[in-house]
Amino acid sequence: MLTRKQHELLMFIHERMKESGIPPSFDEMKDALDLASKSGIHRLITALEERGFIRRLPNRARALEVVKLPDSMNPSLGGRKARFEPSVIEGTLGKVSNPPARKSVGEDYARPISIPVMGRIAAGTPIEAIQTHSHTIMVPPEMLGAGEHYALEVRGDSMIEAGIFDGDTVLIKKQESASTGEIIVALVDDEEATLKRLRRKGNTVALEAANPAYETRIFPPDRVKVQGRLVGLLRKY
Repeated sequence: MLTRKQHELLMFIHERMKESGIPPSFDEMKDALDLASKSGIHRLITALEERGFIRRLPNRARALEVVKLPDSMNPSLGGRKARFEPSVIEGTLGKVSNPPARKSVGEDYARPISIPVMGRIAAGTPIEAIQTHSHTIMVPPEMLGAGEHYALEVRGDSMIEAGIFDGDTVLIKKQESASTGEIIVALVDDEEATLKRLRRKGNTVALEAANPAYETRIFPPDRVKVQGRLVGLLRKY
């Protein structure tokens, strides 16, 4: 049996991971539950872990996995996070069409999609702008939606509280606009590429890290270009 706050936190984490594949930060969880401090979130997460609803991944800062939902929420996740509905690739460069009628198991729609890896992206001190296509990776189609996608290798630790670590590969939907709160690939002054959370503050654009060791960088809007939005993440152990 979960308390109301435990249930609210579990469902908030579950819904955020369905949307982006990445757990929310402690600050986002605190704000969503209207708590005064992050210590309350720590207690709720510990209680959910003890009851077997979530799992904290070892040796990773704040990496969470939803293991199951309350019985009333059907069905249990069985230890795997929810995924997007499958989409179908057009060609081989990550352009995905709207999914057609479901086919039988083993038909083409379930084949992995070839996504270009466009070099490295900084999740820390900004590095040079995104490089040219270096190689391709194969991605399960259910990780992508409609549109054109590419992948980037992460370097740095500024997004660790968003569950993104040095060495991860992020999947990016190519687009030129994004909503506040989304994690984006930002190109600053046409020279620096960085992975940060977008915040809009009046007539300025803020690029917010998910690591207290890094300051939020604030720019006039004409200095920042959105190059894409984070939609998924791949990690090797």
